[in-house]
Amino acid sequence: MLPQPETTPHRVHPRCVLILNRGSSSLRFALFTLDPVPQRIWSGTVERIGSKNTTASWTQPPGDPQTAPNLELNDERTLPESVVRWIQMRPEFPALVAVGHRVVHGMHRSQPERVTPELIQKLRRIVPLDPEHLIGELDLIEAIQHRIPTLPQVVCFYTAFHQSLPRVARILPLPRRFEALGLMRFGFHGIACAFLMEALKELHPGSPGPGRVILAHLGSGASMTAVRDGRSLDTTMGFTPAGGLPMGTRCGDLDPGVVPFLIQSCGMSAADVVALLNRQSGMLGISETSSDMRDLLRCEASDVRAAEAIAVFCHEGRKRIGALAAVLGGLDTLVFAGGIGENCPAVRARMCEGLQFLGIEWMPAANAANAAVISAPGSRVTVRVLHTDEEGMMARSVQDWLTPDPRPPEPLRSAAPSHSL
Repeated sequence: MLPQPETTPHRVHPRCVLILNRGSSSLRFALFTLDPVPQRIWSGTVERIGSKNTTASWTQPPGDPQTAPNLELNDERTLPESVVRWIQMRPEFPALVAVGHRVVHGMHRSQPERVTPELIQKLRRIVPLDPEHLIGELDLIEAIQHRIPTLPQVVCFYTAFHQSLPRVARILPLPRRFEALGLMRFGFHGIACAFLMEALKELHPGSPGPGRVILAHLGSGASMTAVRDGRSLDTTMGFTPAGGLPMGTRCGDLDPGVVPFLIQSCGMSAADVVALLNRQSGMLGISETSSDMRDLLRCEASDVRAAEAIAVFCHEGRKRIGALAAVLGGLDTLVFAGGIGENCPAVRARMCEGLQFLGIEWMPAANAANAAVISAPGSRVTVRVLHTDEEGMMARSVQDWLTPDPRPPEPLRSAAPSHSL
């Protein structure tokens, strides 16, 4: 079961929304009251789901995180039912008006949408585009729908922010008939990107804004996005969240010849290749020990494999910053966010190293302290470290959805049938 907060008297709010942010190996959850704008009441995190080291913590304003030992959350198969039982046991349950979910792959969807059987069916059809996230997300949605059918559920799509990608950034260099099947670049981490851009606007009141921006969202999943005038112009992830930078267990971009080699020369099936590229590669594959940057940094000095995994990650990140700056025609603001981006000074330093030609000058002391601004006073590029509140952004989206909207829902375009992907 999920952790419970300390027993304290509290007011049950009249209207609440619960936000569930299911990752490939984590679950973040938060309750917001809607009076009149979303205000966080409590939140928590479950990490390393599916491993023996599953941990959970709870934060209740103004308290500190409390870790609950011996949690029954290390089995991914029982997680959805455990979450549903926990929701029903919460004292705020009668006040819930909706549950909001992050859904990583929405293809061309640009707005939050209520869960319906038809939507679930269409999302199940595109599971091959992102099996690492969609299966867990849909299992959780369906568990709630089965046990609490009258509770509205709203999905917020990770791909929505990148609907502004220009066509030149969307097209894959394949015969055009494959585009009709849905093969194109979509981009991900859109909820985080939208939040970061709003945060940057608040930091530049009364001015044109942060200018040409690169958002470096670095965590177990990692991507970078070039933004100008609030619009996504290019991003490192493409058709699926497995592309772009090497990540915790995902390979990132590979020479296309690797896949037929694995099939023809190594005797691997398509399912084997999917598992290899999504769950056994990236930092875990290079280090052979861990997908977690914290673990790798701790043993970097004594384990060459861990050191090489970190080096590859930072090298690829530095390369992508340069490429995206070229797309933007220069750079004004670089933002580090996500678990690694916010909390790993060593990674930030190595990614910025050698980028002085772009105008990036950073202060080691500020970087070591995880300061909000780590760039030097004379730096042409402002380098920021920002905390991302995806759950808060999703709560606002759910509240907007609860406000009647006369627009009809957008059609969800299907990818190719699963057997042909």
